[in-house]
Amino acid sequence: MSHIRNQFSPLLLITGGRLIDGQGREADNDALLIRDGRIAATGSEALSADVDDTINAEGWVIAPGFVDLCCNLREPGNGQKGNIASETRAAAHGGFTTVCASPETSPVNDSGAVTHLIRDVAASRSPIRVLPIGAITRGLEGDLLSDMAGLRNAGCVAVGNGSRGVRNARILRRCMAYAQTFGLTVMFSPENQALAADGYAHDGLVTSRLGLLGIPEVAETAAVMEMLLLAEETGARLHLSQLSCARSVEMLADAQQRGIKVTADVAMHQLVFTEDALAGFDSRFHVRPPLRSEADRKALVAGVREGVIAAIVSQHQPNDSAAKQAPLAATEPGLSTIESVLSMGLELVSRDELALTDLVRALTTGPASVIGRSAGLAEGDMADVCLFDPVATWTADDSSLVSVGRHAPVIGRELPGVVRMTLVEGRKAWDALQA
Repeated sequence: MSHIRNQFSPLLLITGGRLIDGQGREADNDALLIRDGRIAATGSEALSADVDDTINAEGWVIAPGFVDLCCNLREPGNGQKGNIASETRAAAHGGFTTVCASPETSPVNDSGAVTHLIRDVAASRSPIRVLPIGAITRGLEGDLLSDMAGLRNAGCVAVGNGSRGVRNARILRRCMAYAQTFGLTVMFSPENQALAADGYAHDGLVTSRLGLLGIPEVAETAAVMEMLLLAEETGARLHLSQLSCARSVEMLADAQQRGIKVTADVAMHQLVFTEDALAGFDSRFHVRPPLRSEADRKALVAGVREGVIAAIVSQHQPNDSAAKQAPLAATEPGLSTIESVLSMGLELVSRDELALTDLVRALTTGPASVIGRSAGLAEGDMADVCLFDPVATWTADDSSLVSVGRHAPVIGRELPGVVRMTLVEGRKAWDALQA
């Protein structure tokens, strides 16, 4: 079922710490017992067990393992930007126990054969769970529908377009209708390609001052509206990936109130940074969708806080150094983020923009529900657990980062929140003491 290396799981006891279960509940932890990859008991019953190992979590937070709906693992690919082994280890360092692999691979994951390849490599090289997302059109070219039934049967948990657009509404409608017949969630990153044109930054004050080509907000909001209308008509389960605009959040909330089956996520860097990050032509912050205004950022944070936006994603896109060493317009978009998602979220918590329970929900139960999975800390739940020290600090630099991508948005900064241990089905996928 899980395709994770080294299935042996010791009888493990976690004592002390604070439990945050991803559903808004938090409590002091007396004892948490893990047996056969699942949470077996809590409290006095757990303390009486004869165990193989005990973890003292005093001062730490014990949360369900983080789930990422958008992670580029770069395999299959040329390997220069990373691979399944390197990027899943980086994910474990960040507290993630499950990542959804983007279909933007080389070749594109538009067939069962590529899906099986990803799963087979992950089974032998990944310390965490890898769930492939299939391409909704062949080659992600936006023309011909992929074999969605074959992708589902091979193990894809959803289908999507990655960061690429779908050419026209007629094809988009066919994609949704076809996916709906197979019960597949469709994950779309909303962008009207004609309106976005050759832009690479938010069409706002910074682009005007620096002479950059902008992408207007309507490039996203027009696509959001079109997708919502088509989802309503076809009955498809729609997931809007990486929202960036305040107006998109408003339309999403309205659609949810009207009963449309739609969820959404936002990349952590959209919650922390704005268009001002590009003021020094910093190519790290060439991302798509672009970083937008402070008003947009605040609306996105509010969307997470209020539960309108179900999940926070890493949108991890590791690149080699050459991909970012060029004039801004010629660089490749994307940030290497998966190791710093928790820390950036804790900065929002420290500024009272998000509650810690909201942050944990958006990293655990929220994204898990989008793909029909569960995440929790109750008896019987899978023992996917992240243990982190919210007070301890670390610095993101070449010595601490695991990902091949070194273009993290927080490079050189002292950050709050150290992941002490990541458990996948009770097995240590990351142990800070042994890293």
